[in-house]
Amino acid sequence: MSAYAYPLLIKQLLHTPLANAPGQSIVYRDRVRLDYRSLIGRIGRLGSALQRQLGVLPGQTVAVMDWDSHRYLECFFAIPMLGAVLQTVNVRLSPEQIAYTLNHARADVLLVHEDFLPLLAALQGKLETVARFVLLTDADAPPELPAQFSSDYEALLALGDPAHQFPDFDENTRATTFYTTGTTGLPKGVYFSHRQLVLHTLATAAALGTASAHGRFGGGDVYMPITPMFHVHAWGFPYVATMLGVKQVYPGRYQPDLLLALIRDEGVTFSHCVPTILHLLLTSPLIDATDLSRWKVVIGGSALPKGLAQAALARGVDIFAGYGLSETCPILSLGLLEESETADHDAALAQRVKAGRAIPLVDLRVTDADGRELPHDGQSAGEVVVRAPWLTQGYLHDEAASGVLWAGGYLHTGDIGTRDANGVLNITDRLKDVIKCSGEWLSSLELESLISEHPAVDEVAVIGLPDPKWGERPCALVVLKPGMTATEEALRVPFNWRVEAGSLPRYARLMQIRFVTRLPRTSVGKMDKKAMRGGY
Repeated sequence: MSAYAYPLLIKQLLHTPLANAPGQSIVYRDRVRLDYRSLIGRIGRLGSALQRQLGVLPGQTVAVMDWDSHRYLECFFAIPMLGAVLQTVNVRLSPEQIAYTLNHARADVLLVHEDFLPLLAALQGKLETVARFVLLTDADAPPELPAQFSSDYEALLALGDPAHQFPDFDENTRATTFYTTGTTGLPKGVYFSHRQLVLHTLATAAALGTASAHGRFGGGDVYMPITPMFHVHAWGFPYVATMLGVKQVYPGRYQPDLLLALIRDEGVTFSHCVPTILHLLLTSPLIDATDLSRWKVVIGGSALPKGLAQAALARGVDIFAGYGLSETCPILSLGLLEESETADHDAALAQRVKAGRAIPLVDLRVTDADGRELPHDGQSAGEVVVRAPWLTQGYLHDEAASGVLWAGGYLHTGDIGTRDANGVLNITDRLKDVIKCSGEWLSSLELESLISEHPAVDEVAVIGLPDPKWGERPCALVVLKPGMTATEEALRVPFNWRVEAGSLPRYARLMQIRFVTRLPRTSVGKMDKKAMRGGY
């Protein structure tokens, strides 16, 4: 008799909550309340029904188009636990891009929320591999199925076995696929194995569970994602929250007033989002009626401006940045403070908005053009490259792009940054967004953060525009808060005195400032600087 060779499979994350927190709640809006016992039973039903009723085989791809929900959480587990691949479809891409991603991933089954039926109609005749459809709905009564649908979700689960036994298999089996947002051409597919997702879950839990000064995430917390579950597994936090057995709240389609109501009524204490979403919440008319003093929020996707961080801290929010990419599963580092770093308010604020320290198992470096690691002096800027056990091994069906991504044996992030003597990473720009002015680099993120501190500034983005004399010239696109005004001269003050002090290159004085009514966004809410440069 031989020992059990314990494979790192996603199903292993379910042992602890079932043993230690079987009665803990999982909430979907104001519509559904489950506990972990029933969640795991529904995962069994979904897996067995997909296999027995729809014929899903190991290696096939099951794609999902849904809002953040208990159903999506069930798919996060059941589909990979069959040995199949979960494709999380970015519903904010164009119909043409969605069709491309489904065809490129060779999806076999598609689960579609009824809200996306018009979108599905726009894909008519364009899907090459999808053969079976399942309808997702919030309706209480069984829906009338469109012609091509095999079943609705709840009817499918009713045919499944809650005690279904999911098999063991190679932990390196692919578990998930999703696609980058496609701001630089067609979306690229990234993919992750069971082993990678389990290790990412453990390392993230270790980093947040051992936080000493703030930001700790553990058994007493109430978790709610405000990053779409279709985007990088909602940053992997649903897996962390499930493994820890914490109360989970899923908000469906994001509506600022509903999100604030859920935070208030369900006692949400831990979330993550992009800066845009936090800005919407902090400017909601209901914000004054919501106590945010127990809320911890990780900001990622794009830089956390100091002005936004100050506004959140003023509301009692424990806010800090996180760093990662679609290609990195995603978390690489977190902007958590040590106890000794909390006394100086200004210094603590500056560190909260940085990418922070690498989480366990991450080998993160800042290198020059020849791949040599740069000194940890807080000044030497270079490209951030990384190794970790959960990084995508390449782009799906794209060997050339995969080779560029992994040139020299490190994953190239395309971000420019520095590291200080304490290992804290500060991202100064995207390689494609850095402004090259008269041979010097200007950090668009640093300029944005300075302008964001003006009380009249709602949002700001800094881009580089071609200039015949200087090569590129920085241009700030500024959205002002409703009813407030600011002059160009007032917005120039913070970087003018930093130029005088020598902490900013003198070419920052060349900044142009243009007041605009809105800033273009990508499908996941990030600033779309490519569109901004094209527009100007």
